[in-house]
Amino acid sequence: MNVSRFIVSVWIVCVAVYFSKSDAISFYLPANIKKCLKEEVHKDVLVTGDYELSDAVGHTTSLEVTDKNGHVLYNKDEASKGKFAFTTDDYDTISVCFHSRVPTNMQVANREVTIDMKRGVEARNYEDIAKAEKLKPLEVELRRLEDLSKSIVSDFAYMKAREEEMRDTNESTNSRVLFFSVLSMICLLSLATWQVFYLRRYFKAKKLIE
Repeated sequence: MNVSRFIVSVWIVCVAVYFSKSDAISFYLPANIKKCLKEEVHKDVLVTGDYELSDAVGHTTSLEVTDKNGHVLYNKDEASKGKFAFTTDDYDTISVCFHSRVPTNMQVANREVTIDMKRGVEARNYEDIAKAEKLKPLEVELRRLEDLSKSIVSDFAYMKAREEEMRDTNESTNSRVLFFSVLSMICLLSLATWQVFYLRRYFKAKKLIE
């Protein structure tokens, strides 16, 4: 039974590794246009990026990586090829923006941009870790699986926390709606009662009823 659970666990982890692999993104950047890519990243997660821009005469392209508060994490004025890396301090939305600048009187072709962003386990260089700690290939794979397992557990914990937050929000909203509904019913009943007594006095004053 324990062997079966272990096999299932390894299979799940291998599937997660397969689907966690990211492919590079390529797009064309027209002249004097700014294009941004955004990605949500959890707290204490390593993020790396490898970018390359095609040669284009007249193009001057800048690269800027910022968080949701506008803090600059990486900046390159004349970007052509390079890498960047940073670790998030909190759950954040990362923006990677390419801005092309071309003289207005110059006709140029679009510039191709290729960027490969990785985060978490896939962003770590396990070859360097193996050399530094003198790990065997099997030990490196076990380290990778261990880190991936921790990442998955962290993701589930975050999803659970978000679920609890949403549930608390829904319960609070339902309580407010219920209170507003009861208050509205009381106001309507009070208004209806006042109208009945008012009309009764009015009709008595006009001697339409006794």
